[in-house]
Amino acid sequence: MKERIYNEGQLIKERLIEISDYIYNNPELGNEEYKAVEALTTFLKEHGFEIECPYAGMETAFKATFDSGKPGKTVGYLCEYDALPEIGHGCGHNMIGPISSGAGVALSKVLSEIGGKVIVYGTPAEETNGGKVILTEAGAFDELDAAMIVHPAGETRASGSSNALYAIQFTYKGKTAHAAACPEKGINALNSVIQLFNGIDALRQHVTPDVKMHGIIVKGGVAANIVPDEAVAQFYLRAETREKVYDVLEKVKKIAEGAALMTGATLEMDRYELPYDNLKTNETLSEMFNENLRTLGITEINAPEKSLASSDIGNVSHVAPTIHPYIGLTDCPLSGHTTKMADTTTTDKAHDRLLVAALALAYTGYDVIVKNEDLRK
Repeated sequence: MKERIYNEGQLIKERLIEISDYIYNNPELGNEEYKAVEALTTFLKEHGFEIECPYAGMETAFKATFDSGKPGKTVGYLCEYDALPEIGHGCGHNMIGPISSGAGVALSKVLSEIGGKVIVYGTPAEETNGGKVILTEAGAFDELDAAMIVHPAGETRASGSSNALYAIQFTYKGKTAHAAACPEKGINALNSVIQLFNGIDALRQHVTPDVKMHGIIVKGGVAANIVPDEAVAQFYLRAETREKVYDVLEKVKKIAEGAALMTGATLEMDRYELPYDNLKTNETLSEMFNENLRTLGITEINAPEKSLASSDIGNVSHVAPTIHPYIGLTDCPLSGHTTKMADTTTTDKAHDRLLVAALALAYTGYDVIVKNEDLRK
């Protein structure tokens, strides 16, 4: 049966390359990926997928479903397609959509015999506000028995981990006064922000090494001779688990409240971006994928990386068994978020690896359905 999936992959290879190069040549920022969505959904519709677009309240999100009508597992493949400002597809997202869509189509060709369902999701804005977070909160992935995505990189690497993240904004409000003539009549909101930074710096001694707390002052006053009546700071809090992030968050909130008490300012605390959960790789699913990569000729698979960064795929991994491996385009280190990375996605080797990744995903989806193993255990 995998031979049939392989042959189906060969039939769509040139179309997948065409879509990948088209998205590369037409980079679109997060939540503006209209051309990419049109290209991917048109391809999926041609192969019998039922399309929902817009989806979950997002114009550039979609859900494409192919249901065999027979009992079986539900396999999900996730697409990304947003670009970066100025450098275009420096993270290789032009390949991710075609990889996942190709996997869905190849697997769909054998579902009439093995049963089950395959869903391809369009997940916008990974680089900015995290479309997968919104989809997760909407329950989009609750029905999945496995969720998979493959990301291009320099070297092939097994699915690893990423840190959880919480973005919090602190707004202090005080009272203006002339900073020289009558400063005693003012309440300095900027002083609260400065004390906030000092308190967080002191906290760094008492957290584990995986905890990262980094922030900026986005508003600190309008003139040096006016006591600032409003000051705003934004922080990212990261840690290896979402539980630890929320523990640190409570400590930081208390520091923020103390900073307000020190000056007499009032304080508002708000989440200013969606929170990212840590990625929890499903090791059974990961080994299935790695074995299928080996079957397809890629035997050099680097050990998983413990990423200090954060990604919205983490949220998916908390509701469905998930993997996020990397497919090597050069078999040597290659920095992401660069024009070199973007240009590498259009090489002959990258085009070959695009199909290999799609087939490995399709093979793994087949294994999930046929083996009928409960990956949630």
